[in-house]
Amino acid sequence: MQVHTKKPPTDIIEIKFMGPIVNMAKAIETLKPLGFVDTSESVPWREAYPECSEAQLIGKALAGARDREGLTQMALSKLSGIPQRHISEMENGKRSIGKEMAKRLGEALNIGYKVFL
Repeated sequence: MQVHTKKPPTDIIEIKFMGPIVNMAKAIETLKPLGFVDTSESVPWREAYPECSEAQLIGKALAGARDREGLTQMALSKLSGIPQRHISEMENGKRSIGKEMAKRLGEALNIGYKVFL
């Protein structure tokens, strides 16, 4: 019997290959009929928001990671030991996230802390 889990199963994967550049187009065309999409022309997320400052982008990453885990700011505060007010300020780009704070957030959110630096 299947048990309901907090996170839904992953329906999409990303794969990367290393090999001769001359075979790249052939590899892409071979995988397309299987439902894979070439994302090599995608734009890095930081470049997608040129109007946002670095602090605002990091705040959006924090808010997104918190939302992905299904946590409120208060719940994240309890997990990380960081005051809820500080989490709100970080998400809104009004407070920087230092290395130690990033490590605490990363551990609480099950994500690499370097995302927040």
